Parts: sequence; structure tokens; C-alpha cells
Amino acid sequence: MQIPAPDAHQCVIGVAIALPPHYAAQVRAVREAAGDPLAEVVPPHITLLPPTAVDVDSLDDVMRHLRHVAAATQPFDVHLDEVGTFRPVSPVVYLDLRSGAEECDRLQERVRDRRGPLARSLSFPFHPHVTLAHEVADEGLDTAARKGVELTMDFTVTKLHLYRHLGRPGQSSQPGRFTHRDRNDGPDAAGGWEVAAVFAFGGSLVPTVPEAADANGATEVPAASAPETTPVVSL
Repeated sequence: MQIPAPDAHQCVIGVAIALPPHYAAQVRAVREAAGDPLAEVVPPHITLLPPTAVDVDSLDDVMRHLRHVAAATQPFDVHLDEVGTFRPVSPVVYLDLRSGAEECDRLQERVRDRRGPLARSLSFPFHPHVTLAHEVADEGLDTAARKGVELTMDFTVTKLHLYRHLGRPGQSSQPGRFTHRDRNDGPDAAGGWEVAAVFAFGGSLVPTVPEAADANGATEVPAASAPETTPVVSL
């Protein structure tokens, strides 16, 4: 997991599609079986914006931008059931999208719009996926590939999540602004993320997790009601 080093006036954020809790639990179990230490640090997700350093003062602009992106997006269905790998370029095994990939691609392009506050280039072409194992030995990657063939996921994407990386586990540089912290914050600086905001798509149904809207049309997730497997952004 590549986390950029922010300067004193920056923070690291990411944007992702959260997996429903029951699917997230299945993916985490595969990562654990593969011996992937990130199973306890990075809950499952589909990345839209990889970890990115931004100025803290720009967070309000980021929130407004993502609110507009979400408002212009209609819910879409995702189906995952194919195991893939980035080997030998990168030691990664993942669950691929049989449907919904084009919608994810269009969504991530809008998130990274060159006219917006999250404009950035990517190190590799965008490929929506759910990581099953990352940077483990070949035996672990093979285990993930073998167990991954048993996974089939169907769900409707109705919102996107903005995540903020914690400089130290269990801490936020802006106490009180972000209300949910993932239960699997890791033991080092690479492991902690918190949900900054959740943005519902235009025309979507009421979220299954209670969320209170703020003045920008975003939502904050109450810590007491958030599912234990809320994904965070990473790979």
C-alpha cells in the first residue's frame, strides 16, 4: 500500500466504493487465509481515488466536488465473480468485475476531473477490482486465487465514501470533524483510516446505515451505528 508523505499542511485522503458488510467479511477471510497482514488494516473496497495528499484547507472544496459528482451519478449494479492477478508486474490477486466496470471507470474519471480539486494522474491504467491478497509470497497469492473462485458478489452501488488517513492509529488531526473510525486500524501509520463523508447518488434509496447530512449535502457516519466491516480506501 503506497501512502504518500504529506507535508505539515496536508492530509492523505482516498475515495472508494464500500462493499456490503457480508461481502466485506468474505473478502477479509480470504486475505487472512492468504497470510496478508493488510486483512486487518484495509477492509475490502473498490478504489476510485488512490491515497492522495491534499491541502487541509482544500477539504471543503473536495467535499463540494464529491457531492456534485455523486448527485450526478445514478445507482448501478456490480457483479464480481472472476479472479485475476497483476502478477508478475505486481504481487496482487483480486476479484474482478464482470459487470459495473464501465460505470466505475466513468465515476473515477469524474472524481479525478482535471478541473476539480482531485485532479491527478494514475501510475497504472484504472482497473476496478477488490483486492484478495497483496504483496505476500506466491503461496499466499495462490491461496487467495484458489479461495477467490468461491466468491460471487452482486450489489447496487448507491454512494461513494471519502476516507482520510490517520497520521497515527486512533487519532484524527481534526477531532470531532469525522465521526467514524474503522475498527481495524493497524498498528502502524499505514493502517489507520477514518470515514470523512459519505455521498449518496442522485435518485438513490435511503442508506441502510443511518447518516446525517451536513450543509454540503454530504453525510457523516455515526460511530455507534457503522458496520464493523466498513471499507477504507487503499489499493
